[in-house]
Amino acid sequence: MEVRLQKYLADCGIASRRRAEELISAGKVTLNGHIAQIGAKVVPGDDEVRFDGALVKPKSEMFYVLLNKPKGVITSASDQFGRKTVLDFVNDIDARLFPIGRLDYATSGLILLTNDGAFANGLTHPRYGLEKIYIAKVETPLDASAVKAFADGMEIDGYTTRPAVLEIIGADKKTAKVVLKEGRNRQIRKMFEGLGMSVVSLKRTAIGDIRIGDLQIGQYRHLATDEVTYLRRFSAAMTK
Repeated sequence: MEVRLQKYLADCGIASRRRAEELISAGKVTLNGHIAQIGAKVVPGDDEVRFDGALVKPKSEMFYVLLNKPKGVITSASDQFGRKTVLDFVNDIDARLFPIGRLDYATSGLILLTNDGAFANGLTHPRYGLEKIYIAKVETPLDASAVKAFADGMEIDGYTTRPAVLEIIGADKKTAKVVLKEGRNRQIRKMFEGLGMSVVSLKRTAIGDIRIGDLQIGQYRHLATDEVTYLRRFSAAMTK
């Protein structure tokens, strides 16, 4: 049975479906010896697909990993400047893993990695609505006006953010728990910047019911079966 090339790449663990489309557009994928095009279809087992010259085969074993990402690490499979990436911390796993979503360079905490492209594609769908929890420290004390601004939604980069929870938890009022149901590029930092505040540190501690717990910075663990099942419910819902 024919499947779209980007889905085949995702199912084989090369990248999420969206990222696979980017790889195809960049000319990094060949189909039967020719540079592949978006929209091409593949007959698994009959057609030859290569990514960067390496033969692409379906994955028989899927991995689902939670990493406590350190600050100063790129959420990518590689970096042109030679900086550390999240994959450097899981290089003892014999699989081509890739991150689900992103954490910016200066943000630490929970990031999920997998070689299950379909799973990743569902969790990064624009309608993906699992709560993400962060701990933010800012330079100046927070007050009720900041709490209200987050709850009302803020205008940043030409769009209005969805309502978010800002709970002041530090005695000096410079630390807060932030709960988002979206994850635009550097969103929390930009929201604080909109209030005239600079973020000193930012850490993601949870995605839905998945918690980072006491996992040390730079360490990873495999998700438990019930955690994968929990996330798969959301992933499946987003791809229907």
